[in-house]
Amino acid sequence: MNGSSPVKRLPPVSIFNKLAEINFLWFSFVATLLMTCAFQVLVQQFDLILLDGISNQADVQSAITDMSDQQKNIHAWMTGTLDLLYPIAYGCLFIGSAYRFYPSKGLLLALPGAICIPVDLIEGVVQITALTDLADWTVLKPLLTPLKELLFVTGFLITISGWVKWSYLKISSRPQA
Repeated sequence: MNGSSPVKRLPPVSIFNKLAEINFLWFSFVATLLMTCAFQVLVQQFDLILLDGISNQADVQSAITDMSDQQKNIHAWMTGTLDLLYPIAYGCLFIGSAYRFYPSKGLLLALPGAICIPVDLIEGVVQITALTDLADWTVLKPLLTPLKELLFVTGFLITISGWVKWSYLKISSRPQA
């Protein structure tokens, strides 16, 4: 052998490239949309107050105190199932959109979506432990909830701007009739 290999090396597979594939983006979008609707149905069906939007510790504790045992149980189960998958779905959408629509700055623009996933999951653990009386870590809510909301809105805006840019380019590149 002369040191050169006739076997061509494949480029490394990146999870970010997978998330940026258009079919995966659509899957993430549909999953995010369906889970958003599911939250609304459950909130209406069981008259729930979502703890995800409450950042003040005293308000979180008061909301939990005001819940029936059934509402606490349903909220805990919803947080441990649906709200476990939700940040993964929207996070994949945000990260994939950043990589797809802003290739040169994809890593930087994907950060809000990537960081939002663990922040949202940690917030879920705080809520489940409070709802089930396992522990009271609601002291973390004033940090976690606003941080999650800031990261979510930032990732959402990056995603929307990317899709608008993509749509505009698709429409403007069509041949005139």
